Amino acid sequence: MKVGLIGFGKTGRAVASVLLKSERTRLQWVLRKSPTPTIETAAGVLGIASDTPGLIHCVDDMDAGHFLDRHPVDVIVDFSSADGLTYYGHEAARRGIAIVSAVSAYPENKLRLLHRLATSTRVLHSPNITLGVNFLMMAAKVLKNIAPQVDIEIVEEHFKSKPEVSGTAKVIAGTLGLEEDSIKTVRAGGIIGVHEILFGFPHQTVRLKHESISREAFGNGIVFALDNLPRQRAGLFTVEDLMRPYFTLDDPEGRWRDLPRYATA
Repeated sequence: MKVGLIGFGKTGRAVASVLLKSERTRLQWVLRKSPTPTIETAAGVLGIASDTPGLIHCVDDMDAGHFLDRHPVDVIVDFSSADGLTYYGHEAARRGIAIVSAVSAYPENKLRLLHRLATSTRVLHSPNITLGVNFLMMAAKVLKNIAPQVDIEIVEEHFKSKPEVSGTAKVIAGTLGLEEDSIKTVRAGGIIGVHEILFGFPHQTVRLKHESISREAFGNGIVFALDNLPRQRAGLFTVEDLMRPYFTLDDPEGRWRDLPRYATA
């Protein structure tokens, strides 16, 4: 699968490293805001040997239509900002290029744009595309359905310089019907990201916790998403949509036996 990556910050670079090493993806190019004084490749910057090194381009080099005509891909992976969608969205949808966005916070007008684009191509949006966080949210919803009156607390921990409340924590709160101002935050050292949901029962406590050990977890989530994207022409999806078939515990007919498996190696 030919992949284009938008965004080459710390997380974008970690995602690029996973895409370059995966046998199922071919990183064709990387787009970033800042121009490069010399011709660079993602593989060269990251020190990874690859047949498709991922040439780095600047968004100011040319408009998205001409760029995608010259550098066609099957899917665009977006780890940039809310403004990135304005640059490539319509041109990608016109060409039937799938869009996988992991931008954590879109304003309302950009969310509406995602919905419009999804009428022409496949669009997946996940504020946190790690497999663990999405499993945590699905498990939390199941437990709340079982015990709707249980006390629930959300705690998120991040590196000391992160000023705002985690976008993932806000999504978790919204999913569980909690107010954003109820989220507890911890800022210390270089913590990449920890999210914990505490369920307080009268005589027991359940804690669901996810910890990001490295940013490559986002790349693993991208590969899972690419492996499991529905094959239909268009539609708007979440990682939960892709994970739902795996939540079938009893499968006498082997319906998910041949589904792609998450690679742990």
